[in-house]
Amino acid sequence: MLHMPVGKASIEEFREILDSILNKHENVKDNISRREMIEEAVANKEALISKNGALATWTPPESTGRSPKDTVIVRRPESEGNIDWDSPNNIPIEPETFEMVLYDALKTLESKEKIYVTDRVIGADPSWALPTRTVTDHALTALFTDNMFRDVPEDIQKSVFYNDEFTLLVLPYDKLDRERYEGRLRKLKDGRTSNMIVAMDFDNKIGVVYGSAYQGSVKKLMFTVMNYLLPEKGILPLHCSANDGEGGSALLLGLSGTGKTTLSADPHRALLGDDEHGWSDEGIANFENGCYAKMINIKKEKEPEIYDAVMHRDDWRKHGAIVENAMMYPNGKFDFSDSRLTQNSRASYPLTYLTNVKPSSRAGHPKTILFLTADANGVIPPVAKLNQNQAMLWFLMGYTSKLAGTETGIDEPVSVFSRFFGEPFMPRNPDVYATMLGEKMKKHRTNVYLINTGWTGGPYGVGERIDIDYTRAMVDAALTGKLEKVSYRRHPFFKVMVPGECPGVPSNLLWPRNTWKDKEKYDERAKKVAEDFRRHFEKAYGNKNIDEEIARECPGV
Repeated sequence: MLHMPVGKASIEEFREILDSILNKHENVKDNISRREMIEEAVANKEALISKNGALATWTPPESTGRSPKDTVIVRRPESEGNIDWDSPNNIPIEPETFEMVLYDALKTLESKEKIYVTDRVIGADPSWALPTRTVTDHALTALFTDNMFRDVPEDIQKSVFYNDEFTLLVLPYDKLDRERYEGRLRKLKDGRTSNMIVAMDFDNKIGVVYGSAYQGSVKKLMFTVMNYLLPEKGILPLHCSANDGEGGSALLLGLSGTGKTTLSADPHRALLGDDEHGWSDEGIANFENGCYAKMINIKKEKEPEIYDAVMHRDDWRKHGAIVENAMMYPNGKFDFSDSRLTQNSRASYPLTYLTNVKPSSRAGHPKTILFLTADANGVIPPVAKLNQNQAMLWFLMGYTSKLAGTETGIDEPVSVFSRFFGEPFMPRNPDVYATMLGEKMKKHRTNVYLINTGWTGGPYGVGERIDIDYTRAMVDAALTGKLEKVSYRRHPFFKVMVPGECPGVPSNLLWPRNTWKDKEKYDERAKKVAEDFRRHFEKAYGNKNIDEEIARECPGV
């Protein structure tokens, strides 16, 4: 049995213990084939086979989404000055507590009947791909890394992270001993200590997922790690989708639910990826090998690329898409309109399951950036052009809104701000990411547009969602340069420039006030949202020395 080293164990000693476990354990599945992973997941009863061949799985109630309050960063002297500890998303943990978790994870791992190991990389560009070893007791987790992470390239020695591997331990269904961590981990509402943790040690390149069965915990942990590591190498990490085609490459930034995955999966443009990318001196590259798409209310006629990627019929031993927390009937058919389990049903699948992807997942510098928002207030223009200072402002703000009825106590749409459209995953001080984006946009003369995929004609419950076909037409016009040839007028509340026309879109829709029956109510609601911007800006950046020209572009200021 595993014994904790006498005295404080160093991280190197923990690595030696892990190597010893993998060398001595009788049943280590080391980089087995994809087919074997699928067969193991079914044999272990980790998933059921759906009618179309995809694997269906369901997690405990506490694991239907991320657990932000259980996601922590090891605070060490080497890196603490680089991290924005003022952000509520960057929760520190003491090194001694992390080492306790690491020891408990190794001890638990040692007792498992089977251990699965995958060696992959994060990053399609070999010059900055991060070698990542995942060790877990679940075949489904190994399969998830096969869907989402990339094969190790032959020229991995070119990477700035060569011989500097990241190690990730994943024990999704085990729980920490509450008494052992009393006073060290957060208290739940019922007074008990949490028994779940998603922890990352940037300095020693080790992460642990313990007690969270949500596959997104694995994905987002590694995204956060990359967002910390890459800026030091001169690479800007972005929470965005990307594609390439007429008009050049494009980045689409937006929070969950704003349409990154849907709008980037365009049959007329080659997809690089749907969620996480890096922008280096050579251009842009996807972090991932696959997609992790929301499946709630997905319909073939509206989102054919995603639907077909998950629902194509295949021998289950070859399929390997993982459908998480969606309703499935006894006959093996999914009902993606049923949200009783969660609004956050997901599907993981390789990029190659889409019909139009760029095999390299790389492209040149983006000609266009789209900021996506889903404004449930119905006041943001459906498309607008941003100048350099406006682009920096909206990047810092990362606006969208929560819908009435989606959370307890929310009766009206609530403004949500998440800087860089991914604040929980961007641990460094904000000036690092903002400065890098500004420099790259200016150097490569990148056009920036705001796209509202939310409501028109009134707020949620009164107006209606902007038709996705119109949104696609606006996106196409932005990416192909058609919006460079039209006239604009400045919006009085949000200061952005709104086009007077857009091919394939009714002109009346472009100026949001036109779609409201009661124009005074539009003005009232727009002023309220603009005031939300002002209050958040002053709270988040009042002491951050933001350039005055950028600050002047904030609505409500």
